[in-house]
Amino acid sequence: MTEAGAPATAGLDCRLVVDRGSFRLDVTLRAAPGDVVALLGPNGAGKTTALRALAGLVPLTEGHLRLDGEALERTAPESRPVGVVFQDYLLFPHLSALDNVAFGPRCRGATKAQARARAAVWLERMGLTEHAAAKPRRLSGGQAQRVALARALATQPRLLLLDEPLAALDARTRLEVRAGLRRHLAAFEAVAVLVTHDPLDAMVLADRLVVVEHGQVVQEGAPSDIARHPRTEYIAQLVGLNLYRGRADGHTVRLDAGPSLTTAEELSGPVFVAFPLSAVTLHRDRPAGSSARNLWRCEVAGLETHGDQIRADLGGELPLAADLTTVAAAELDLHPGATVWATLKAAQTHAYPA
Repeated sequence: MTEAGAPATAGLDCRLVVDRGSFRLDVTLRAAPGDVVALLGPNGAGKTTALRALAGLVPLTEGHLRLDGEALERTAPESRPVGVVFQDYLLFPHLSALDNVAFGPRCRGATKAQARARAAVWLERMGLTEHAAAKPRRLSGGQAQRVALARALATQPRLLLLDEPLAALDARTRLEVRAGLRRHLAAFEAVAVLVTHDPLDAMVLADRLVVVEHGQVVQEGAPSDIARHPRTEYIAQLVGLNLYRGRADGHTVRLDAGPSLTTAEELSGPVFVAFPLSAVTLHRDRPAGSSARNLWRCEVAGLETHGDQIRADLGGELPLAADLTTVAAAELDLHPGATVWATLKAAQTHAYPA
């Protein structure tokens, strides 16, 4: 999504280092104009600290922050060409939707008439013209999110920051607003950085994912690559995979913590092995004549509803998780402490270099 003919210095180039006592953030980000980058990670990983550092709300301990070749480390937040959409939107309750959007341009020196004219254009783009006079309390969650986005974009920022922009929405509204947000981000010609802990938001909205754990980048790449080649347990859980590390010798992988596992790929040396939770088949008795190359005796450690399925947490020879239908769980009479046999076909595994 990089603009043709963009200068070499265009876009975002930063190393964000923030020391907060026992916590240290050290994250490097680079993005070209038109790129949408998602910072993904568990709570406490440092995602929001990184976003606040980009906005100038948290000072850098060290590192650098350059936007379109201009150093911003010492630039006041209000003087940065940055637009922010906060998790709870922070719309001014006493202002109409039009004047909320006009607030940004007014702060950047536009006259009242100029600011309101620009705001009207943005509300039209967001499909909110008929709500221009409405106060925030009269807006739905999806409408408020679009007003907040319009307010951020009306300042023509070179960097757009979105902090969990869909977190406040219910499931039905989230689906609709996510699709609309994707269209607006695709048309945005500068850099956008999105913070989220929701893998679906990240996969749908971003061109590139940067996964942060404990203040450090642990993996980055295209959403499809991250989903297919997770390198940490956190990422594997997000995308519904069991993940193990071991040493491969042909089609056999000796796991670091557990038994050997037969894989579809033929590799040599340190590898990761991943397979979907849905690929695991459970049996109450040891299966006879099964074509599955992998078989383990397990004990049910816990059960939880996960969407329209039951997720079984299994301990024993190889700790793993399995997804099965509620009917299958009932037929197997699964309960904590029950002994089961887990099978997995080699064709369902995916091994890749560690």
